[in-house]
Amino acid sequence: MRHANSTTRKNTGRQSTGSRRTNQNNRYIEGSAVRKLQTTSARQEHERTLRQIRSVNRTRVKAVPMNMGYIGVAAVAILIACVVLMAYVNLQSDITNHITTISKLESQLNEMKLANDETYTKIMSSIDLEEIKRIAVNELGMKYAKEGQVVEYAGEGNDYVRQYGALPE
Repeated sequence: MRHANSTTRKNTGRQSTGSRRTNQNNRYIEGSAVRKLQTTSARQEHERTLRQIRSVNRTRVKAVPMNMGYIGVAAVAILIACVVLMAYVNLQSDITNHITTISKLESQLNEMKLANDETYTKIMSSIDLEEIKRIAVNELGMKYAKEGQVVEYAGEGNDYVRQYGALPE
């Protein structure tokens, strides 16, 4: 079923150029596609442009005008956001610095503990308990305690006992 205005393709052996001719005046139109006939009437075109104009007008009414108050509030909001972000970055930097300082101090503490343990081990290995016992008994005249000489007291959890008076016999 063909319309009077429909187009047909001429078989010229050159299909890549897309040559076409119309039935009305046997005229060639160059190109790969033939233009479609305009089927909308002037009235429909006018209604469409009116709808577009109404849509643009509604958009204009909805748009907020940029007055000085709006710009001032926006500038203050941006300034507050910048200050908050800079404070956040500053706090993050401080936390990072404190963490590195703490790790350095912890490594120093571990080195000092190792050095202290090594020194304690050297001191304990250099002490000869038999020599101390010999000097105490022979040179200083000390003797071992006898059965009734040792008095035990209940301590309060301290490592030492203070004596404020004479011991009862």
